[in-house]
Amino acid sequence: MFGSVRWRLVWIAVLVAVCGFALVPETIVDEVTGESERVWPLKLGLDLQGGMHLAVEIYDPENTLSGQDLDDAVERTLTTIRNRIDEFGVREPTIQRSGNRIIIELAGVDDPEQAKRIATETAFMEFKIVTDGQEFMDALERIDRAIVNEVGIENLQVTTLETEPEVDLSDILGGAADSAAAEDAAGEEDAVEGEDPAADSLATEEEAADAVDEATARPLSALLGQGRILGEYLVPQEDQPTAAAWLELEGVREALPRGLTLHWGVEQVGAGAGSYVPLYVLEAEPLITGDMLQDAGPANRDPTFNQPIVPFETTRRGSRVFERGTARNIGENMAIVLDDRVQSYAVIRSVLSRRAQIELTPGASFQEAQELALVLRAGALPMPIEVVEERNVSASLGEDSIRQGRTAFIIGIVGVIIVMMIYYRTAGILAVGALLTYVVFMLGGLAGLEATLTLPGIAGLILSIGMAVDANVLIFERVREELAAGKTPRTAVDAGFGNALSAIIDANLTTLITGIILFQFGTGAVQGFAVTLCIGILASFFSAIYVTRTLFIMYLNRRGSRESVSI
Repeated sequence: MFGSVRWRLVWIAVLVAVCGFALVPETIVDEVTGESERVWPLKLGLDLQGGMHLAVEIYDPENTLSGQDLDDAVERTLTTIRNRIDEFGVREPTIQRSGNRIIIELAGVDDPEQAKRIATETAFMEFKIVTDGQEFMDALERIDRAIVNEVGIENLQVTTLETEPEVDLSDILGGAADSAAAEDAAGEEDAVEGEDPAADSLATEEEAADAVDEATARPLSALLGQGRILGEYLVPQEDQPTAAAWLELEGVREALPRGLTLHWGVEQVGAGAGSYVPLYVLEAEPLITGDMLQDAGPANRDPTFNQPIVPFETTRRGSRVFERGTARNIGENMAIVLDDRVQSYAVIRSVLSRRAQIELTPGASFQEAQELALVLRAGALPMPIEVVEERNVSASLGEDSIRQGRTAFIIGIVGVIIVMMIYYRTAGILAVGALLTYVVFMLGGLAGLEATLTLPGIAGLILSIGMAVDANVLIFERVREELAAGKTPRTAVDAGFGNALSAIIDANLTTLITGIILFQFGTGAVQGFAVTLCIGILASFFSAIYVTRTLFIMYLNRRGSRESVSI
């Protein structure tokens, strides 16, 4: 059946039709706007379309994970990132594992930073009760001593002398007017009594020295001011990195009362001319954690205060735990902690169960609420991750690559056609016809297999064109040898194809094996090259052996078996 010309043409036509159908543009309708868009089915890679490339690893500086535990963590991280990117809505992302790394390629993203946050944010959420801070205040003297012991009094003195003494936050937040009035009254009294200005200056210097000594002896206490609620303390923004470093000291952790944890807030509190970062004293044991969430979002706005909110729903087990926890803490403040930072807090006014909502901090954008809902739906990462490689490719650079690749492809095709037609004449024309079917097979195969075309992939495409012609060259040279030996054209063609077949199979098979190895162990651009190379090898083999021979049979049937062949 495969040997007759009619059936050969049928099979070639079927394959051309299938590949042509795979290349038909697809119409995609936006569910939100209702707008339709015609999309070319051949996916373009990062280097052609523009976008973002990330390589991430599990962040484990103490090497606590190894062997199967590390492998499981990487696999769970890979699954979570895939879920998040799917929720984000990037079309045709490339997310794959390479050893202990995860490669993320997002072509065509408009906001790379947003995509990076969504992909890499740990998103471990906890609901914790804000304490009244009394235990923390009782332990503050021990904490100060631990800081002095570990940092050293000399280093603390240098740090303190470089900064001005802190202002009283109670004045800024509530009693600034009273303080100013008191200062005016004191000034008038001094003027009446006629005190010596030099003595005033000396007293001021002594007070400043006392403030420095106080800040040195009690470094953390000197930075803390009472916040808006019990259990919240405000630290000047410029001193927050120093305070955060102190709180990470081992001695400070040991001095902190059991059952309490300290968490920084994400917002900044403006008071007077200063800016402060809130520090919260929370119960260590959370009411519930993010793994008890069943669903989150979509983001919305509070109808009263117009603040972005994220509604969520807990699992059946989570609802029971949440209900018991909130019932015990009616009237207390509950903090929503995401990745160890307090996002917001609210008073528990009634028992909460299956459904509740997260109210973001004042000033948070609606986009941030949408991102939070997305990562909560997709789930938290099992371990923190770090970005070890990041590249952004602009769309204009991708357009230049497409234009240059198209130019190289056209030049390669035209050059091959000219050489084949000049050197092999009629046989060269038949080879060109087979080469055109090869192009259809190649592009249709890429589209049908949903492969991604990259710039190295274009190089593989052009290389496979040369390999397709190389097979024809072997066949034609064999046919020439058979004709020179005095055989008839039909016999010479049959012998030429038969004798060249083993060499063609060997050459294509070894290259195919190389392409498979590149795909298996390579990443990104290397895989793109390997895919197009492998598909090109299969397409070129079929077009050179099957299509070219079919065209030769048709040509000989028209001219007769005794007439010479122009080759």
